[in-house]
Amino acid sequence: MEKLNFLVVESSLTSRKIIVNCLRKIGYMSIIEATDGKDALGKMYTENIGCIITDWIMPSMDGLEFVRAVKKEISFKEIPILMITTRGRKSDILAALKAGVDNYIIMPFTTEVLKEKIDAILDKRRSKL
Repeated sequence: MEKLNFLVVESSLTSRKIIVNCLRKIGYMSIIEATDGKDALGKMYTENIGCIITDWIMPSMDGLEFVRAVKKEISFKEIPILMITTRGRKSDILAALKAGVDNYIIMPFTTEVLKEKIDAILDKRRSKL
């Protein structure tokens, strides 16, 4: 398994801990946590992020605004993004994909689903290289 720094962006401490624990079960140990999009963007300038997992519903800068900001920044735009959220309408999923999300999980989810989505994102990225 490749060493990859994950950035988990989630305003709910409980949800953030669930995601972090799932990542550790899968074998990813290098995890940076952020409480919203603004916090996450700040950390992206000081950390070498390899993959982003973000929620949609957050204060100050929501997940969709955060994704758009990441994709505008030339040095960040190739970082894969997985959105994990309770928003499950087709229009929400399409809006997230249009903004630049690589994959989407509707809560609740299992560790297996998280692993499948991450593997799919990373395989897709590797095939582009």
